[in-house]
Amino acid sequence: MSKIVVLGAGISGHVAASHLRRKLSKEHEVLVVSPNSNYQWIPSNIWVGVGRMPYKKILFPLEPLYIRKGIGFKQAMVKTFHPEGDEKEARPYVTIEYVDANKKGQQEKVTYNYLINATGPKLNFEATEGLVPGTNKTYSVCTYTHADHAWQALSALINDMKQGKKAKILIGTGHAKATCQGAAFEYILNVEHELRRNKVRDMADITWISNEFELGDFGMDGMLLSYGSLTMKSKEMVEMIFEDRDIKWILGAGVHKIEDGMAHYENLEGETKTVTYDFAMLIPSFSGHGFKAFNKHHEDITDKLFKGFMIVDANYTPKPYEEWSVQDWPETYQNPSYKNIFAPGIAFAPPHSISKPRKSKNGTEIFPSPPRTGMPSGITAKLVADNIIDSIKTGRESLAHKGSMGNMGAACIASAGFGLTQGSGISITTYPIVPDYNKYPKTQGRQLGKTFGEIGLAGHWLKLALHYAFIYKAKMNPFWWLIPE
Repeated sequence: MSKIVVLGAGISGHVAASHLRRKLSKEHEVLVVSPNSNYQWIPSNIWVGVGRMPYKKILFPLEPLYIRKGIGFKQAMVKTFHPEGDEKEARPYVTIEYVDANKKGQQEKVTYNYLINATGPKLNFEATEGLVPGTNKTYSVCTYTHADHAWQALSALINDMKQGKKAKILIGTGHAKATCQGAAFEYILNVEHELRRNKVRDMADITWISNEFELGDFGMDGMLLSYGSLTMKSKEMVEMIFEDRDIKWILGAGVHKIEDGMAHYENLEGETKTVTYDFAMLIPSFSGHGFKAFNKHHEDITDKLFKGFMIVDANYTPKPYEEWSVQDWPETYQNPSYKNIFAPGIAFAPPHSISKPRKSKNGTEIFPSPPRTGMPSGITAKLVADNIIDSIKTGRESLAHKGSMGNMGAACIASAGFGLTQGSGISITTYPIVPDYNKYPKTQGRQLGKTFGEIGLAGHWLKLALHYAFIYKAKMNPFWWLIPE
């Protein structure tokens, strides 16, 4: 009998646990450890943040589902990793600390045969002074509670505008190395749409602030894409959208301090500037959780497992940007020191950024970290689960399932406004996610035809359909596995 422990119940962790339980006989144990009692479909937080979808529609409790499906569940946080066991426990284990009301604060050793680290990122609001959701007129849509609070504040501001008060709205990234520009991009378009729907658009000044060098970078170095019969850069597409909606932008901005209604940032020229606002939604930096690891003698071996995020089968050799390659990216998400540990999704340490690193004249790094959310999280989780399943069934290590972001495509449906007849969505597909400049030298490292964009009402309907499809899938309803990651 094998015991597979999954740390985290977000997209990666839940996908991995679902496939493990479906494909392994009940003699094998699947256990999920997560501090969250609910599963949440994070892409729909955008709609919670503009009041178009109640947060209860994007989540459901995990434990009742796991009980029905034969998956163990502990509502707890992982604290330390012990991949060699110790003098008292020969088997590898992690220590966890319970956060549920009944056992809160209690610690426990959880042994495993295979470990999947799907803990995702720490939302590192503390990395930017004053960037705490709900304070200094700044908000977040990173969780459903954050998004609900953002809507409460935005709704109050809309009411003020209806009474004749003009407002400044600031949306984008709240740190020089933040990623997830896509979520902020969706939110600014949805906010603008809601202001028009409430007939107060003329009362608001809306500004996009980002660490991107150009619009449409999205942490992926931008892209050249097919747009109808045209070929255009993502920069041109986003410029077109922002100009059409009268959204201003500030680029190359490393936000480093937030005060009440004022964001301080450094630009690539090394200048320190400020921008004022009445409402802001700023994405924080993502970081590792600061886990520690120890060998069987209780000696610190954290550097064998982590470099911020978890070390996997990537090439982490430092080299100039011009020498980076798609071959540097991992394929199996297996830790090289401990072969029974894997880290799909945001939990793995990327070998390098995808966008070109840039520094201000003061030496401050200002550029997006690589995105690994959404579709890549689900795909990498499933391939990790499949490799563990094959290894258990054959009795020997099997790594036949591979998927590098350098040869993996992704589809993103960005909401540009909610509404069954007046809504809009921006459909973008990218292949590959990490540009391959050797294979596609004339098209910015990506294959045209598989990299395209489209804007319209159909995009909104598609995103809405995906919301219900993925909630259905996450609940493991009949034939859920037929819905692709």
